[in-house]
Amino acid sequence: MTAGVVTTETPRRGTGRTGRDDRGDVDAVVIGAGPNGLVAANLLADAGWRVLVLEAEATPGGAVRTAEVTAPGFRNDLFSAFYPLAAASPALADLRLEDHGLTWTQAPTVLAHPLPGRTAAVLHRDIDRTVAALEAAHPGDGDAYRMEDARFRRVSDPMLDSLLRPFPPVRSGVRLALRAGTSGVRELARLSLVPMRRYVEERFGSEQAAVLYAGMALHADLTPESAGSALFGWLLTGLGQQRGFPVPVGGAGRLTDALVDRLTARGGVVRCSARVVQVLVREGRAVGVRTADGDEIGVGRAVLADTDASKLLLNLVGPQHLPASTLARVPRIQRGGATFKVDWALSSPVPWDDAAAHGAGTVHLADSLDQLTVTASELSRHLVPTEPFLLVGQMTTADPTRSPAGTESMWAYTHVPQEVRGDPTSDRDAGLHRQQVRGVWDDDDCEEFAARIEARIERVAPGFRSRILARHVLSPRTLERMDANLVGGDINGGTAQLHQQLVFRPVAGWARPETPVRGLYLASASAHPGGGVHGACGANAARAAIAHHRWSLRPVLALATHRRQRGSSSISPTIAATVRPAGQPEIDRAIDTPNG
Repeated sequence: MTAGVVTTETPRRGTGRTGRDDRGDVDAVVIGAGPNGLVAANLLADAGWRVLVLEAEATPGGAVRTAEVTAPGFRNDLFSAFYPLAAASPALADLRLEDHGLTWTQAPTVLAHPLPGRTAAVLHRDIDRTVAALEAAHPGDGDAYRMEDARFRRVSDPMLDSLLRPFPPVRSGVRLALRAGTSGVRELARLSLVPMRRYVEERFGSEQAAVLYAGMALHADLTPESAGSALFGWLLTGLGQQRGFPVPVGGAGRLTDALVDRLTARGGVVRCSARVVQVLVREGRAVGVRTADGDEIGVGRAVLADTDASKLLLNLVGPQHLPASTLARVPRIQRGGATFKVDWALSSPVPWDDAAAHGAGTVHLADSLDQLTVTASELSRHLVPTEPFLLVGQMTTADPTRSPAGTESMWAYTHVPQEVRGDPTSDRDAGLHRQQVRGVWDDDDCEEFAARIEARIERVAPGFRSRILARHVLSPRTLERMDANLVGGDINGGTAQLHQQLVFRPVAGWARPETPVRGLYLASASAHPGGGVHGACGANAARAAIAHHRWSLRPVLALATHRRQRGSSSISPTIAATVRPAGQPEIDRAIDTPNG
């Protein structure tokens, strides 16, 4: 994996058309070299801006990094791993990262969900096989699934464009309405509100269909009873059937490598081990940043922050530069659930009881929809789940380059409370549970909870533990230490619940990348549309910065035109006072345009 471009050179101006502005050392500083920051930097460089990306860690990538942390020859994705949203993202597609070394691959089967006493729920890449398996589980479920898949395919492109654009998505919203029709729009509106449990009860009769959709919703911190969980589960299931769950050949870090390579080819610079500790604000405008080493870097146009919203506003900017209304709302930002992850190097593939799981890149583990509800209830009450819902990645199955032939590079993660208030250890597993998990995530907590995860896998894959060559544990505290944006182990930049989406993300009244500080844009998963590796948060911030800059030049261009027409070298103060930048509606229209 690329170690990053660590340099002190000044970024050179790109080849895009732009108004000249010689203030500052660079046109823009991007804080953070995660996928959103790197997408933003690429779009700015495409517009001809001189861009400097400052990354606190020693390597770029944020939550998209790969390293050997278990055993030699085993490449482990440290955070994210499967990328259906990346494959569907217009922001990433426009960058043509395949021209910069990125290659995608997939497992033979998209997803499997083994169930005790039943056949597994399986999402095949071939829809006919998915339909046949669901029809065998319950007559009618196959046909119902095919209808849902057709509904998704009919609206998927304009819907994804609408979801990933700044709110409100005017152009893409119109395209979605035209594609869906009146009745389709009503159905989508209801789908965005209905809980997952009600969604599956209305359409399916099998446990297999229920856990297939509900498990997708629980990739975020949603529950079967959460408003909006049906839309997220329906979306992810549809993407899985349409595009699969692709992975970069060689590891998640290859996606970062491609973004860095594209950026540097356009004159941008990524400087690692350069932690930003302050956004410099003068007269209500961001004019630069200060690093932990004391370097001050001025900007001529903008600062884009791929950082946690609370940390950006309260720590990097400071309360003295924010209006009281913003300060009152920031404490209401809700974190998503914390994450606990284990990576393994296995001597051979996992010995699943159900053969359907052998070829799956992703495996979900929960006994039933009801068990998912119990787990969600425990999490909402700040309890360590008795039977944690596991998301498992068989990375060598998806990409044979991840480990030596005949072995498996595997991980599993689950959600735990941000603040642990109890651990309802079950009597059934008392022999395995040597002690309670206290939520301090020291060595004892990590060892105990990792053992519980392994025991859960062992129940559906007897002999799993005997194949473990090495193990690496990432607790919520470790995740945040490795990436400061993963606050408390929250991998989604804040809860994905409906009350913190759209105009409520990150706080009520935003939904856009602009902040109360002029020239400062929020480019992280804290901003709409939220978590997931799709680059949309960064793309939206970059387009906003470009649009605001272009509109700010209109008075200058108008005055210059007036001067030329009058043949005068001076500008009338009266005319200068009457020419103003465009209003926010005009800027909104520019941002909503892909190349705006």
